[in-house]
Amino acid sequence: MKTDQGAGPSAPVPGEAGACREDFWGKAVDRGDDPEFAALFSRFAAETAAFGGLDSRTHFTVVLAALLGCGGREVFSALLPAALDGGVTPEVVKEILYQGTAYCGFGRVAPFLADVNALLRARGTALPLPGAATTTAETRLDAGIQAQVDIFGEGMRDFTHSGPEETRHINRWLAENCFGDYYTRRGLDYRERELITFCFLTSLGGCEPQLTSHAAANLRVGNSKEFLIAVLSHCLPYVGYPRTLNALRCLDNAAAAGKQG
Repeated sequence: MKTDQGAGPSAPVPGEAGACREDFWGKAVDRGDDPEFAALFSRFAAETAAFGGLDSRTHFTVVLAALLGCGGREVFSALLPAALDGGVTPEVVKEILYQGTAYCGFGRVAPFLADVNALLRARGTALPLPGAATTTAETRLDAGIQAQVDIFGEGMRDFTHSGPEETRHINRWLAENCFGDYYTRRGLDYRERELITFCFLTSLGGCEPQLTSHAAANLRVGNSKEFLIAVLSHCLPYVGYPRTLNALRCLDNAAAAGKQG
């Protein structure tokens, strides 16, 4: 996945937009019942998919992450075959879901996981996939703390001991579960994991403090502001304008703070 590219209008990836639209309209909306809406959305989805020069794998990865965040189960399932054909591996799809549990909650992820497993089996993918964990119950806390430091900076070293005593267990869980269990897994590197987290938080809405922090983390690990604007542009048709505009504001604030720092 390319995670630092220029932005601006570009030609769509051959066949990509068509594959997205055909899969989507065949399952999520009946074009016979809503022909004008189908034409309007189809045209706009193709326009946004052509923006910023994102490769097919990156496009589908960020859109799938955004759809998980906003609960777009039907559209996620409709786009999944095109995503798998467009370079997103089963391992990456699973990592989106697993990591999404820490941000979106198991209540949201569980039905997506069932749908993904059914589709993978139908395509002949052997399950379970090879294990990707790199930590154990004994090492997950230290590994999670180190991941936080690598991504956010040395200021996170003592995060688990910060804040009121009665809520420090949440800080510890964040380090050992969110980062120690998920961020340390094989399949996606830190830049890619921060990217999908950025998409989760954008599409969830109401998470502006966390979104600003993770926008800063994205910039810190090498995802440029220009690239992140392109990512938001690709997600916009699926999450809407208000959440996209909020995310852009958070990104602007993170970038401005980074320059001052």
